[in-house]
Amino acid sequence: MGKINLLSKDVSELIAAGEVIDRPSAIVKELLENSIDSGASIITVEIKNGGRTYIRITDNGCGIAYEDVPTAFVRHATSKISSASDLDKILTLGFRGEALASVCAVAKVDLITKCVGDDLGTHYKICGAREEAYEQSGCPDGTTIIVRDIFYNVPARLKFLKKDVTEGNAIAAIVNKIALSHPEISFKFIRENKTELLTAGDGKLYSAIYSVFGKEFAASLISLEYSYNGISVSGYITKPLGAKANHAFQNFFINKRYVKSMTCMHAIDEAYANLLMTGKVPACVMMIDLPPNIVDVNVHPTKIEVRFSNEKLIYESVYFAVKNALLSEDKETNMNLDSISKKNFTEQQLYPMFKNEQGVQLKLDVAEKTQESPEIPRQTTPTQAVKPVTEVIIEHKTSDYSPNVELNYRAVTNAPHSDNPQPVQEAEPRKSPKELNNEILFDSSNESVSSQFKYIDKSSFVKKQELCEMTITEERENEKPQPAPRVIGELFKTYVIVESGEDMFLIDKHAAHERFIFEKIKEDIKNLDVQMLIEPVMVQLSFEEYDAICDNVDKAEEIGFLIEPDVAPTVAVKGVPLIISELSPADVVPQIAENFLSSKQNPQLDVFDELYHSIACKSAIKANDVTTDAELAVIVKAVFNNPRIRYCPHGRPVVVKLSKSDIEKQFKRIV
Repeated sequence: MGKINLLSKDVSELIAAGEVIDRPSAIVKELLENSIDSGASIITVEIKNGGRTYIRITDNGCGIAYEDVPTAFVRHATSKISSASDLDKILTLGFRGEALASVCAVAKVDLITKCVGDDLGTHYKICGAREEAYEQSGCPDGTTIIVRDIFYNVPARLKFLKKDVTEGNAIAAIVNKIALSHPEISFKFIRENKTELLTAGDGKLYSAIYSVFGKEFAASLISLEYSYNGISVSGYITKPLGAKANHAFQNFFINKRYVKSMTCMHAIDEAYANLLMTGKVPACVMMIDLPPNIVDVNVHPTKIEVRFSNEKLIYESVYFAVKNALLSEDKETNMNLDSISKKNFTEQQLYPMFKNEQGVQLKLDVAEKTQESPEIPRQTTPTQAVKPVTEVIIEHKTSDYSPNVELNYRAVTNAPHSDNPQPVQEAEPRKSPKELNNEILFDSSNESVSSQFKYIDKSSFVKKQELCEMTITEERENEKPQPAPRVIGELFKTYVIVESGEDMFLIDKHAAHERFIFEKIKEDIKNLDVQMLIEPVMVQLSFEEYDAICDNVDKAEEIGFLIEPDVAPTVAVKGVPLIISELSPADVVPQIAENFLSSKQNPQLDVFDELYHSIACKSAIKANDVTTDAELAVIVKAVFNNPRIRYCPHGRPVVVKLSKSDIEKQFKRIV
């Protein structure tokens, strides 16, 4: 073993700086946090070459006094804390006193600052932790820090920087997240002399989201507001149809500090369970305000990871906040009809051609004659009247990326004309066993079925659901009551047409029935049959998993698993749910333990939901099935009385809405 030497200040400073500063985006993060702590209302960030050669951050904050400037660049110098007890009540973003010391150790730094009320400001220059200039200077109130040539004195770290575009994108991501966390501050981000971001600074989170993510993302959001046990959760989450492909759009802020939290991520994912398309995850901008003494932000040098004293409390707060918002705020999907403009279509589209029975083309002049119906030539025979064109069905295809609408016209003719039309009597088709089963499921006189139309979730695992129900009930009492829905008919033997007030709804009968059955199965979870094993199966777990199972033996029994603790870390499995009896207990019990460790409200395995999906899908009526008016009425009642029936278990929408005004716009009754 070599001789133990005391590192020089230069080397120790470089090592310490490497814990905080690993790339240009880390510099921007640390300096932005200092600007926010200074009370600034306007902050400008400018970079060149991905921040590698030039970073400038300007704010209008309180500034730094002349005599304090050199001290600010000394390691562990801070104005945020003064004693150990202050660590339990940290509310500022920066507090370690390492940011400026770490930055100046690996880059060339110029600081220009002035306090409000002072006649002169300060210009301070430091390179590689060595002071080069310290003088008074004329400058505006606030602070400007210019960082040049990062890692100029650490070539080994410089060569690991990525391309300028990649490093610039990392800085843009940091600026975006900090802009979201502080909507009361106006942020401006300039890259290569071009402004990429400018927020209003009006204090409205929605404005910041609109500036950062754009119109399309902002339009897919629903608001979030919830309080529980001293924890406040607010912000916005996306509608299930606005979900993203990965977790990159999940933004969590603890006391206005951006963090990465697996606890929050698992909570929001579980709240969206059975509402999303396969492969999609929810997006959010979530603000979590909690007492500083129950969160430790001093876990990691970059302060992006935090630790909670009660993980379950945070999990429940996020879960119920999201669940409550989805039940109370997520409304029916609106059907958007693009306005039809004459300049977008050809003459053939504007003047559609039809053919009569003899094959003669008939031109429908929709452009010139607006006051009266166009005259259509008719040919008659002594024995039969003509079959006039009575309906023009317009099929349109729209694209999210193009304003053009492709129209296809086809004519539909009535039955032969008669002065005294008689209704056609059709023989009632014989019902298959499946149709008879559907009648039983949809029997509105069945008390057990009608009781399922309540919108309150009765899941035995949501222990605090009554709080969620109370919030929803209060909000709904203040809403204008929706007129009773009226079934108009059925389209393509698939979609139920419903009128309610000033709105028209199309309901996918298969998706609605599938969700109805799925919810009914989940509510009957306590009635699961248990398959007792001839001999107990011994399953070895990790010690953490063993403790989780021991603490939740009763909850495991509620979902059909009879487990007894044995010599740690082994448990004896004596019974499993009958529906998964073919699976090995050695495979499923560790998964249950993992769910308990994650503080999930519902510790069931994912395989349960997959089985429930399969049962519901196979039992539900299908598209093109013959459905009676009574069955359609029960479907409509279930959809309108239960906000959970908005998406099928696979994430497809159950109902879409088209307002009367949108329809009248298409017919030019209103502009």
